[in-house]
Amino acid sequence: MLALHFQVRCVRNPASVTLPGVVPVRLDVTDPSSIAAAVSFAPDVNLLINNAGSWTGASLLTGELPDIRLEMDTHFFGTLAVTRAFAPRLAGLLNVLSVRSWVTSAQSGAYSAAKSAEWSLTNALRLELPATQVTALHVGYLDTDMAAHVDGPKNDPAKIAALALDGFEAGAIEVVADELSRTVKGSLSGPVTGLYPSVA
Repeated sequence: MLALHFQVRCVRNPASVTLPGVVPVRLDVTDPSSIAAAVSFAPDVNLLINNAGSWTGASLLTGELPDIRLEMDTHFFGTLAVTRAFAPRLAGLLNVLSVRSWVTSAQSGAYSAAKSAEWSLTNALRLELPATQVTALHVGYLDTDMAAHVDGPKNDPAKIAALALDGFEAGAIEVVADELSRTVKGSLSGPVTGLYPSVA
């Protein structure tokens, strides 16, 4: 089993990282030069957790195209670019997805489309990296700044992180972390109207 040793955390703002023993490294997953610098700084990373996120709230029909592109650049192309950069050394890969990988809304179609693409990407990487454990985390809303606009129940990020890492250590290829995600996943085999009653 892959030993989990967290020594490097890549973030947009390194000053925000105050955990003892963690070395913060600036990383913008939409910037190739930033990715190259991170790989150069930490070339021996063997466990990669892709958790970069954006939320523009863009509708596919009325949202600004730059916002829609940002969602895809962050969640799909950014995840792909960082994974490709570290792939030669990876023993483990954990992609933080979302219940929105499986269900969408008219108000946030861009985010859901990007997360759905990241889900497909994760499945493809699992096939292309047979020697690497690839784990997908599906979860509903987390109590973070990105979900500050959401009214309703939110998951504790620390509890979800522990659940994801426990699942990874146990060899799970998928961690469905909360009841909302389990319910939506269970509805995927039913009629489309089960998830979208308004289209009936």
